[in-house]
Amino acid sequence: MSVMSTAENSRDLIQSIERGFAVLLAFDADRPNPTLAELAAATGLSRPAVRRILLTLQHLGYVQGESGRWSLTPRVLSIGQHYSASHAMIEIAQPHLLRLAEQTGESASLAALDGTEVVYIARVPVRRIMSINVSIGTRVPAHATSMGRVLLAWAPRSRIDEVIEAGLPRRTELTITDPTELRSALRTVREQGYAIVSEELEEGLVSASAPVRDRSGSVVAALASSSSIGRSSVDELRRQVVPLLVRTAEAISADYGHRRGIKARSTVTGEHEGFF
Repeated sequence: MSVMSTAENSRDLIQSIERGFAVLLAFDADRPNPTLAELAAATGLSRPAVRRILLTLQHLGYVQGESGRWSLTPRVLSIGQHYSASHAMIEIAQPHLLRLAEQTGESASLAALDGTEVVYIARVPVRRIMSINVSIGTRVPAHATSMGRVLLAWAPRSRIDEVIEAGLPRRTELTITDPTELRSALRTVREQGYAIVSEELEEGLVSASAPVRDRSGSVVAALASSSSIGRSSVDELRRQVVPLLVRTAEAISADYGHRRGIKARSTVTGEHEGFF
């Protein structure tokens, strides 16, 4: 549960900002140029409230309106640029991602956990292997991805519980949807130090991930290499890619301040470390 989601902290929330972001996030591939009425329906806000928010965002330069329809402006991209500029890890990781992509001939990605989903924060694409268009900011379910498994394996028990309570939707016939099975898979990831997930997010997609740590040893990101079953089997991925992946993740961690030999701090507490 988010810190700011508890009732005792609700008085600290600024509702107008919350509603403003709700309107911004309502623009997507299905609604690239929505009307005011469509935005009101998507957000659950009244039309007068949406109108005021749109006019404010237009004044700030984040949206523009024409013939009754609204669209985002390029200024919205600056929000993501501020995130990249304020997170040194992304700049540190970029040359390592390029090198990994060159070594494997496959896409290399860096992702972080946000709620119950994984968000791509850096990526070097080699060829398109997913039906969805993966780019910086793309979100995928944590339970069905190798990146999510790595991030959850060292996450606090409360985060694992949050993901399970939110539901484990089936993406393919192979997706793990049983909480006990997921906890067992996370234990395996923690023990072996990496994750491999095959055809759980999409049919034909296979990926491997390794943890990236900060100075304290906490896992703050997941490094992934993705391929297709037609080009790489799970066994080939484990033999040929995982060693490169783990070494690259360790190199990023070292550049980010983590020193091998220093005991990594576990964020998982409890007798069974959150898995049972």
